[in-house]
This record gives sequence, C-alpha cells and structure tokens, in this order.
Amino acid sequence: MPSATPSATEAHEPDPVLVVDFGAQYAQLIARRVREARVYSEIVPSTTPVAEMLAKNPPAIILSGGPSSVYEEGAPRVDRSLFEAGVPVFGMCYGFQLMAELLGGTVDDNGAREYGRTPLAVAKSGSTLFEGTPDQQTVWMSHGDACSAAPAGFAVTASTDVVPVAAFENDEQKLYGVQYHPEVMHTTHGQQVLEHFLYRGAGIEPSWTTSNVVEEAVAAIREQVGSKRAICGLSGGVDSAVAAALVQKAIGSQLTCVYVDHGLMRKRESEQVEKDFVAATGVQLKVVDAEERFLAALARVSDPEQKRKIIGREFIRVFEQAQAELVAEAGEAGEDVAFLVQGTLYPDVVESGGGTGTANIKSHHNVGGLPDDIEFELVEPLRKLFKDEVRIVGQELGLPEEIVQRQPFPGPGLGIRIVGEVTKDRLDLLREADAIAREELTAAGLDRDIWQCPVVLLADVRSVGVQGDGRTYGHPIVLRPVSSEDAMTTDWSRLPYDVLSRISTRITNEVDEVNRVVLDITSKPPGTIEWE
Repeated sequence: MPSATPSATEAHEPDPVLVVDFGAQYAQLIARRVREARVYSEIVPSTTPVAEMLAKNPPAIILSGGPSSVYEEGAPRVDRSLFEAGVPVFGMCYGFQLMAELLGGTVDDNGAREYGRTPLAVAKSGSTLFEGTPDQQTVWMSHGDACSAAPAGFAVTASTDVVPVAAFENDEQKLYGVQYHPEVMHTTHGQQVLEHFLYRGAGIEPSWTTSNVVEEAVAAIREQVGSKRAICGLSGGVDSAVAAALVQKAIGSQLTCVYVDHGLMRKRESEQVEKDFVAATGVQLKVVDAEERFLAALARVSDPEQKRKIIGREFIRVFEQAQAELVAEAGEAGEDVAFLVQGTLYPDVVESGGGTGTANIKSHHNVGGLPDDIEFELVEPLRKLFKDEVRIVGQELGLPEEIVQRQPFPGPGLGIRIVGEVTKDRLDLLREADAIAREELTAAGLDRDIWQCPVVLLADVRSVGVQGDGRTYGHPIVLRPVSSEDAMTTDWSRLPYDVLSRISTRITNEVDEVNRVVLDITSKPPGTIEWE
C-alpha cells in the first residue's frame, strides 16, 4: 500500500526543524518560511511523543498556533520534557501560551483580545529575536487568551497596549516565544524574527538549497530503484514533469513516462504534452488513450470525493496495463517494471490528511485517492516540497520556462472543475470557456501575476438570461483567479475590470449553453483553490 512505501528522498534528508502542529491554519506556512530561510523543515502533529520528535535529531522545534485555549479540557499539549531536552524551541501564538503555561507562567482570559494588525512595542531591541528591528512594529494577532506573567528566567521583550507579555526570551535555555504570527506577511518583520531564532537562538547555518534536493533525490532514487524499471504518470503539469526529469537524471533509460489521455485535459494540452515534454527531456513516452474508460467510470457520479477516488483508481489500473505491456515488450530478459513515479507535493500530502495528524480536506488523486491494492512501489521525489520549490528544482534540471512556469493544473483535470456529473458534452463546453480565459490572461500579460485561474462549470445549476432577444436558461461559469506562493494560503487576484469584461463577453458569446460568468473572491482559507 502507498502509506507503507517510503519517499525516494527520505533516506537522505537533512535533520529537520520540526513544526509541531496544534491545529493551526498556518502550520504549513511556518514550514515554508523556515525553508525560505534556507533551513529544512517538516511538520509533525502535536500528538507525536517527545521521544519520537527528538529521535529525528531536530536542530530546533517550533510550536504553531491553534484554535484552543491552553487551560480548556482536551486542548492539545506537549510534555514539559520537550523544554528540558536542550533543543531550542520557539512558540508562536498558542505554542507561546502553551510554553508559558507549562513552564509556570500565567495564561488567562483577561479580555485582552487582539485580532488582525496590531502595534507591538519592543522592550529590548537588542535581544536575540528583535536585534535590528524597530522599537515599534506591526504584527498579526489572533488570540483571545493572553500571557500576563512570563515564566521564571524569561525576559519580556515585547508588549502591546493590552498584552503585557507579547514576547519572551530565555537565552540560557534557548527558549523563545511570541504571541503573534511572524509567519504571515502582515507581520512586518516576521521573517527577520523567525530567522533570528533559527540563526542566533538555535545556531543553525542556512545551508539547505534546491541543489541539495537534486543531489539527494538522485542518490535516493538510484538506491531505491536499483536496476529495475519505473514508469512515471506524466500529466503535463509542473509536478510530474519535474519528478520525471529527476528520475530520468537518476536512472536514465530505465524510466518510461506514461501519459494517460483521459479526456479530462484542457484544450490542446494533450498535443502539447506529447510534443513539448519529449522535446525538452528526451524521455521515452507511452501514450494511452483512455477517454472512454474514464468517462464510463465517472458516469452518473456527482460527489467530488468519489470522483477523485475514481480518477485515482483508473489512473492506477491504466498504469498497471501499461506496466504489463512494457514487461511483455521487454521479454523474459527484461527487468521488472516495479516502480511508479509520482509528482506528489507536500500540500497534496497535508490536504489528504497525511503528515500532520489533521483532518482530510480532500483526497488528491495521487495520495488519498490511490486504491489499496496498488501493485507498484511509489517513487515520490517531490513529496516534501512546496510548488515554488519544485519550480526551482525544474530550473536546476534545465527544464524550459514554458514547463517550469506552467500554472498548476490538478491531476484529476477538468473532472473536478465540473460541479456535477462529468460528460463529454460538459467537458467540451468547459474546455472552450477555459481556453478563452487563458487566451485573454496571456494577451493581457497576467500569466505570471496570478498563481492559477481555475475555470469552473456549474453543471447542476442553471440561470435565466437573455440572448438574441430571447430567454435562455444556461449554465454559469466561475472564474477563480488566485495569488499564492505555495498553494497553502491564497488570496483572490484583483484582475483588471477590462480583462474580466473581455473574458465574460467572449465566453457568453462563443460558448453554447453558458449565459453567465461569475467571479469567485474567496481566499484560502476558508475556501480551497479548486471547487471540488
């Protein structure tokens, strides 16, 4: 089963700074910010025993925020021994309060609630955390409880108008904490404070780079695959392209890429995959026409989670068929095709309920959507990386810009951009609308200004319209332009009105059965990037 198969990079990863997740919406962002500081990081759930955390040999540990109160029954906790192990610890928000409470400080509901941008007064500007930052700065707060007294041995280094202890530091024990969220961009000097903890408080050298990733991944892949062969599920997206390029660098002709033309791709993308990727990498490519198979499996299915699982199952079945054909072609003397390469990313793992102990948001076709009886051993060289890190790895490998900078596209394709049953007619309709949106965004020079722009068909919804002096009853199309760095948090992109107008006019004029275009202006959280 997939869960029992180690990632191709795990054996060679550096000792990670651990981010202990107490249910924070920003836990993944903390890990991302640590990596921005050129320090490797991983997320672990707060239920992880301290001994298990320390077994990873972390150079530092960060305690995330969370929605609980430290004194309420059932609130997540860590054992006090964590602070006595000699490992530098940095608490943020709930993690800060938990550290204060466990070490003898006072945390209570004293009415000192702060939400959003808040002025912070730094009491000791030369401290480990605040060296070189202004005495007055803006931070992002989100708390109801507050620390009113620091534990013994801690210096209070910052406060706000209503919170007397907004930061504390204990250099002797290498324990630090702040009430606010330094990981979010609204905290003006947050990255600097985080880096001060990593470099000055924990004494970590910033040496983790994407070059390390390439070298370590190639070595790990060679060790895992040996002399056997592998196939890679190539979707045409950045993730699978970079994963394939990494594996090809490691094992060369032992890799065959399999492109499943499942009928769920955008307009002209199948042709581009077959032409552009092969030209860029020279890999062996096997194309499987599986459109009828996928549409038959998805018939009469509207539930998004079920659609994802069906698509994941059919992918594996097609790969198994391709595996059998490759083995037959090689004959008895050929090596077994025992490995399946996937472009699984860290956000895929997190959102599928893996790695953090948090709830399953949605099953990604290459994580929670895989069938239990999978016959391949997985090779997932990107499993611990965020999207922007994958792009950098792609550049390191020499992939062309049009592949590396391609906007993200979900593995299940347009199957999860149709709200309702997936049919050939609906796919064709959505393909035309999506092509128009992409053409206009490119013409306006906005491709690099947005993270991606999913175009969604509300197939189970109809609205009244007027076209050609007559009443229509057509489908709405949703535009979902978003801006992000790593897909863990996003904001909706403020596209120019004239561009939105052109997209809307063209779609309603050129696409049959569509009489309305709407704009999704929801951030993530609370929404996800995709609708399904």
